[in-house]
Amino acid sequence: MQPLPVPCPAHLIPDATGTDAFHDVYRNAMAHNAVFVAIESEKRQRWTVKADTLTAGSGDAVADTVNEAIRDAITRLVHSHEVDLDAYTGPVYFMMHGVRSEERARELAAALHAALYGNLEPLARAVPPAP
Repeated sequence: MQPLPVPCPAHLIPDATGTDAFHDVYRNAMAHNAVFVAIESEKRQRWTVKADTLTAGSGDAVADTVNEAIRDAITRLVHSHEVDLDAYTGPVYFMMHGVRSEERARELAAALHAALYGNLEPLARAVPPAP
């Protein structure tokens, strides 16, 4: 399995539903010193978005401005009821439960992945700032 490109198109975000799939995707990210990102199917026909920067190694710290932008975007998603209240907003591990469609979960995961590599534009498109 190859590492995900940066930026990663939404359709390439891996589905890590199930223990074996999760471990495969996570190990692959670790093997390539890359940020882990994936979606998982939940009960109730909802989706979870997950990302973890520990797999990228200790030399790839996420800038405070990036973490703040991600935290703000996830907070807006919670306030708009697009993701559940139990979202993790970093700074190392990010998770959003309750996404209503696979397509939207992939879009959010791809935007989060790009942001964790320093490109905030996809995140700003996926989760526009509050007016």
